[in-house]
Amino acid sequence: MEKRIRVLVAKPGLDGHDRGAKVVARALRDAGFEVIYTGLRQTPEQIVEASLQEDVNVVALSLLSGAHNHLFPRIVELCKQKGMSDVLIVGGGVIPDADIPGLKAAGVAEVFTPGTPTSSIVEFIKANVK
Repeated sequence: MEKRIRVLVAKPGLDGHDRGAKVVARALRDAGFEVIYTGLRQTPEQIVEASLQEDVNVVALSLLSGAHNHLFPRIVELCKQKGMSDVLIVGGGVIPDADIPGLKAAGVAEVFTPGTPTSSIVEFIKANVK
């Protein structure tokens, strides 16, 4: 039996809007992934600790507050420090196109902006999980 992909969906920082994260979480679950949702207002440390404890393959970050340039790279760095370099980290939310190359350079595998079909997120994860 094939092991299911485990995804932690997280809302870092002070962003209080989680509708998009819940839509993505449901789409991932419906695609057969095992999904853990951390809830709102998580610190990078809380997200990485939960990822480690849950032994996830993917950390999916959702952010609308504009703090992505600080929080996403911090989570990538903490994952590396914890020896989780095989974990796929993706981000999404209201993120300006100009910020995406810097996030990718910092280790975020892909950034999904508003309007991205959830099927595209599912396919990217399936194609890129180690």
